[in-house]
Amino acid sequence: MQKILVIQTAFIGDVVLATSILEELHAALPDAQIDFMVRKGNEGLLNGHPYLHKVWIWNKQKNKLGNLRKMIRSVRKEKFDIVVNVQRFMATGLITAFSGARMKIGYNKNPLSFLFTKKVPHIISTQEHPVHEIDRCHELVKDITGKSHAFKPKLYPTQADYEKVKPYKNGPYLCIAPASVWFTKQYPVTQWAAFLIRMPTNLNAYLLGSPADQRLCDEIIRIAPGVKVENLAGKLSLLQSAALQQDARMNYVNDSAPMHFASAVNAPVTAVYCSTIPSFGFGPVSDKSFIVEVQEPLDCRPCGLHGKRACPLGHFHCAKWIRDEQLLETLTKK
Repeated sequence: MQKILVIQTAFIGDVVLATSILEELHAALPDAQIDFMVRKGNEGLLNGHPYLHKVWIWNKQKNKLGNLRKMIRSVRKEKFDIVVNVQRFMATGLITAFSGARMKIGYNKNPLSFLFTKKVPHIISTQEHPVHEIDRCHELVKDITGKSHAFKPKLYPTQADYEKVKPYKNGPYLCIAPASVWFTKQYPVTQWAAFLIRMPTNLNAYLLGSPADQRLCDEIIRIAPGVKVENLAGKLSLLQSAALQQDARMNYVNDSAPMHFASAVNAPVTAVYCSTIPSFGFGPVSDKSFIVEVQEPLDCRPCGLHGKRACPLGHFHCAKWIRDEQLLETLTKK
C-alpha cells in the first residue's frame, strides 16, 4: 500500500481547491493511504472526508519554527512513499525535502525545489493564457495518476452537517457570502443591500460568513429593511455552510473562499469580481457558474493578483459600476 502526503497549508480557499488532488489520487490509487496537511484552523473542512487516512495540522501562528521542526520529524517517522507539495514557500519546501519520501513532488518556484524528485513548472495565469488552479494541481500528480484531465474539488459535509442546516431549507432560498478579507475583493455593503431589496419576494436569503463577518452582515440587513434575510455569519461551520449552499437557488459570493465551497458541492454560484479577474485561475467550477463584473473597460483593472486594503485610485469603480440587474439576471439563467 502506497502512503501519500499532500501538503497545502495556505488559506481556506486554497485547501478546497487542493481537494481536487485527493479526488484524482483516490480514483487512480484506491488502495493508497492518503494524508493531508493543513494549517491550524482549516482542518474542519476535511471532517469525515472518505478518502483521507489522517489530517495533519501545523500551527503556523504559535511557535512556527518549533512546530515546523516537530512536523518534519513526525513526517519522516511516517515513511511516506510520495509527498506532494502544492505550495511554493520555504517552510513546506523543508517539510517536503526532508520528508524521507521516495518521491518528492513540488513546483519549481519553491526555493528548495532542487531537493525534490520532481519539479513541476508553476505557470502564472494571465488574461491571454488563463490556467485554472485545479489544472496546476493536476500537473503535480499526473505522472502518478496517468489521468488526462483534472478532477474538480470536492467537500463532504457529514449527515450531522446536513441535519444542522435542514431547518433553513423549508422553502426556496439564496445564500450570500458578502465579506472578504480584502477590501477590493468585497462587493460593497450598500450594493448587497440594494440587490436584496430587489430580490424576488418568494425567496429567503441567508448571509454566510465567519464570526468576524457578523457586524457587516447586520449592517446589510439594517439598510435592507423588510427583506426576508437572516444573518448566519458565525453560526455555521465551514462544512455546514457548504451543506446549505448545496441546495440554494443561487449562491452569491465574492472572489473568496465561499465561492470554492459552492464549487466543491457543485452548487449554483454567481461570483462577483471587483478588482480581480477570473482569468487569474481561481474562478468557480460548478456546473452552473456565472461571473458578474464591471462591463465598462477600466485601465486600472486588475490592480493586482490579489486584493488590496483600499482602491489605489480611491474611486472603486470596479465594484461600484456593477449593476443590481447583473446579479438578478443569473437567477433565471440556465
